[in-house]
This record gives sequence, structure tokens and C-alpha cells, in this order.
Amino acid sequence: MTSEIDVLLIGHMTADLVPGGRMLGGTVSYAAPTYAAFGHRVGILTSAAYNEPLLRHLLPHGKLISIPAENTLTYENIYDEDIRKQYVRATAEPIVYGDVPNGWVNVPYVHLGPLADEVKPLEMAKKFPDAMVMLTLQGLMRRWDVDGRVHFKRWFDEEAFRLIDIIVYSEEDIYQYPQLTEELRPIVNHLVVTNGREGGAYYHNGDSFHYDSIEVQPRDLTGAGDVFASSMLSALPIVGNDVYKAVKIAGRLAAYSVTRTGVDSAPTKSEIEREIDELK
Repeated sequence: MTSEIDVLLIGHMTADLVPGGRMLGGTVSYAAPTYAAFGHRVGILTSAAYNEPLLRHLLPHGKLISIPAENTLTYENIYDEDIRKQYVRATAEPIVYGDVPNGWVNVPYVHLGPLADEVKPLEMAKKFPDAMVMLTLQGLMRRWDVDGRVHFKRWFDEEAFRLIDIIVYSEEDIYQYPQLTEELRPIVNHLVVTNGREGGAYYHNGDSFHYDSIEVQPRDLTGAGDVFASSMLSALPIVGNDVYKAVKIAGRLAAYSVTRTGVDSAPTKSEIEREIDELK
């Protein structure tokens, strides 16, 4: 049975508390318009409050299934001088494989983008043995205390890491666990570690490859990592599943993304076409 979609995106959308109200955020919210810009048929599996108005912003980018919850995953950032304190104010429901509709189970590409331990990567990876599965690791390395303040959490599941095809995170994500990359290199098939304007590194079969970013004037860095990861996965079928080629395209598209704000940071079709042509 063929799939109704090309890319399955799993994780919580977020409501980010900002001065004046609430703003759409989260990996799925930056990734969905990126996949759509590449022309993919996107399936978005998330969870949010029953009548969450922010969900409407995802509707133009793919087929949407939201597991009804009492609350939407809600984050708030509070700044004390230059120190950011992040808080979880509410959470939504867990997402399990049984929530995936039958028409989506044979999807060729899966992006796991958990933000609050709502997805169990090992369970999901086992259920999609024929898909290319990518995990953006950031959200699994978070815990929060009774006041909701977010702290770093060391997360390491060797069985999951061996089953998942691509792992992506940033140097900033692991600053309290810097040895993670060396621990993962012999385990993970395709490992990508981003480093902002410095580009980043791709590790595969014991080798490492640097990729470059491009010089831009940044306006908003939020979501750049999500745009990078979703651009990389989006590019794979275009470049014959050559991960390094896809990484190089993604590094440049992520740079463009920081010149815009919010979920409008997704790459444009003209940017995508230009970077693909540049690679040929």
C-alpha cells in the first residue's frame, strides 16, 4: 500500500508566551512549511488543546492530526539581564504509534521532533523499519522542575540510536554533555552536529565532513535548527539519498532562514531551487 504522504512529522507544536500574547512555535511548526516548500506531501501528527487557535497556521502545509489535550505545550522565556530562564507552563498528550493513521504507515521519510518527552524514539523507529527516520534530539535533553523551569537532561538510548537513521543536534544543545558526539559516532549511521554560522559536521562510517554556512545579517535565530534538519530530509530524495549533499544544501537554507522572523523563516522555493542548482 502506498502512502498518502511523503514525510511524516511527529511532535508537539508549542504556544510560546511572548509580550502581548501567544506565538506558534516548536519543531513541527518550523519544519512543516519547510517540507511543503520543497513540494512534499506532509503529514503532521501533534497534540494540542481541544480548540487551539494556533493549529490553523499548520493547515496550509499538510494534513494535520492533533491528539486532543487539555492544554497545548506552552513555553515561556524569562530574561534576567542576559540570562535566559525557560519554563514549561503546560503540556499536551503523549504521541504513540497507534495515533498514526493507516494511510501514513508506509511513508518513506519520518521526522521525530519531540519537545517534551512526548514521543518515544525507540518505539517509533521500530514501527518504521523501511523508512528513513530522522530524530532532532534537542527536546529529549530537557527536564523541568516543580516550578516548570527547564534544565538539561542527559539522554542516551543506544538501541534507539542504532535504529534511527539520522540524528541531528547543535553544539549548543550538548554544551553540558560535550562528549556525546564521540560516544555517538560509532553508533549512529548518519550524525549531524550544527554550529550556527560556523557550519557544522557530518559523521558517517568513521569519517567526518565539514559543511559551510553563508554570511548573512541575522534577524531571528529561532527555528534555524529545525529549518536545517527539515531541509536536509527534504533534499534527500532530490539528491539520491546522499546525506552529505543534503547537509550542504540545508546549511545554506538555514542561513537564509535567520534573516526572517518566526515560522516565516522557512526557505522559499527560489532559495531551494538556487541551492540545488548550485550543487549540481
